[in-house]
Amino acid sequence: GMGDLDYQGLTLMQSIGYVLAGNLPDGVSLDAITRATPLDSVRGGLRDMQIFPEIRSDPLFGDFGGRGWEWINNFIALGGFWLLYRGIIRWQIPTAVLAGVLAPATVASLLQPGLAPTPGFHLFSGATLLCAFFIATDPVSAATSPLGRLVYGFGIGLLIWAIRTWGGYPDGVAFAVLLMNMAVPAIDRYTRPRIMGHRR
Repeated sequence: GMGDLDYQGLTLMQSIGYVLAGNLPDGVSLDAITRATPLDSVRGGLRDMQIFPEIRSDPLFGDFGGRGWEWINNFIALGGFWLLYRGIIRWQIPTAVLAGVLAPATVASLLQPGLAPTPGFHLFSGATLLCAFFIATDPVSAATSPLGRLVYGFGIGLLIWAIRTWGGYPDGVAFAVLLMNMAVPAIDRYTRPRIMGHRR
């Protein structure tokens, strides 16, 4: 439920220790760390007629997203910027995924202040950044043209937001990517630049 007093956050060093070595500090059970995720508690709280600022006051939360999750997402973003800098991924998909999540989240939080999670929460919770930089950019399953990549990425972002808002799953990244993968042939067909001198 909400406001569990036995929830314990880990410090950055403790988190790294657990990720790399599987060591937990003395007296901390895995249950105390893997409580409902921030996305779960927001979904449950909004359903129980709580407003977003009330839900955010739970010790599960940090500045933007879940406590501890923000650290992870900051490192993911750094990794993503490194991939962009090295030219391993192109900018269109990450930008479009983030725009697809943030645009409707911004509109929703302006139209229903307190009833919709803030754009910052959507950005720093769950797998938004992981999806934008590492999952959606998989070259095998993504769209191929620059415009196609923008459409593909924006569709993924929009679906993540929609599934989080109305769907049965608190995050929805995997479903969003799979659904847009299925749409790639159509996206490619309509966005591929026409070759000069050929009639279609």
